[in-house]
Amino acid sequence: MNNTYVAIMAGGIGSRFWPGSRIHRPKQFLDILGTGKSLIRLTFERFLNVCPAENIFILTNKIYREQVKEHLPEISYDQILCEPSRNNTAPCVAYTAFKLHGLNPDANFVVAPSDHIILQENAFVETIKKGLNFTENNNALVTLGIRPTRPDTGYGYINFEAKSQGGIHGVVRFTEKPDLDRATQFVKSGDYLWNAGIFLWKAEHIIKAFEEHQPEIFNTFNQIKHDFNTPNEQNTIDVVYPTTPSISIDYAIMEKAKNVYTIPSEFGWSDLGTWNSLHAEFEKDEHQNALNTDNILVYDTSDCLIRAPKDKLVVVKDLDNYIVVDEDDVLLIYPKSKEQEIKAVTKEIKTKKGERYL
Repeated sequence: MNNTYVAIMAGGIGSRFWPGSRIHRPKQFLDILGTGKSLIRLTFERFLNVCPAENIFILTNKIYREQVKEHLPEISYDQILCEPSRNNTAPCVAYTAFKLHGLNPDANFVVAPSDHIILQENAFVETIKKGLNFTENNNALVTLGIRPTRPDTGYGYINFEAKSQGGIHGVVRFTEKPDLDRATQFVKSGDYLWNAGIFLWKAEHIIKAFEEHQPEIFNTFNQIKHDFNTPNEQNTIDVVYPTTPSISIDYAIMEKAKNVYTIPSEFGWSDLGTWNSLHAEFEKDEHQNALNTDNILVYDTSDCLIRAPKDKLVVVKDLDNYIVVDEDDVLLIYPKSKEQEIKAVTKEIKTKKGERYL
């Protein structure tokens, strides 16, 4: 436990969850599930079963520093790693690895998003501990794979080897968001998993992987490692971090390294990446409508997600397979089947209306 750490990534905007998720208040800080707790709070509490609070670090954009502290008062400001720019997940992971290695050369850590749903928390914790035990004793980069329940085109897929070491399999290849025909083939084969974007490794091993596969990122952080865990850290990061390439950890490391493994997992996972995924997880009425308040009246309406302020009366009739989200200053009415377009819509809104509604 002394060598175990958790890094929770909480810097994204969640643009596919617009207009619920906004620049000033992205979805990780929202009580989307109606539990009375934000997604980042739920994630933090889940990982308290893996390591103590002082070993949990949050990676976020500088503008969310105070929001993180508000939602997680148990942690210190030193545990909030503030990125001055959005450069995707690879620089974020490298920054964390160098920082943790400076704190503890034997650091063995998990990297996980702040906004996923985990319904079976005991099974999740058991899987995490199994992976950490493997990375503690092997030079291995581990990613959790979810057994697919449908041919979903919104997820990346992991092709894994049949043989295993105690349920941990070597990875053959990654495939990013295939079309429906390929996704159907993947699911039927039984040889593919959804890529959950949850990673486990020792700091020294992921740093070595950056040195081998992403020398530019490695050199950037290696040259400033003497500033980590000192009062100079943030000032130095503010200068050098924006110079790193914007690339995901999947493309930067996982698709290139030879020591990549996966654990086929089942613990009620959803990445909660879109309104459609929320509809799938939310409690629904007899017509498959997910309604967030009792003040929503529906007639001849089915398979819809409808969210509105709790004090607003909403009446909907003759709607099928739609997303309706009322955020007071923005009303979104969009076909659920076309929800992947929402991210592009926000870009057009930025061009025409500026960032006021984003």
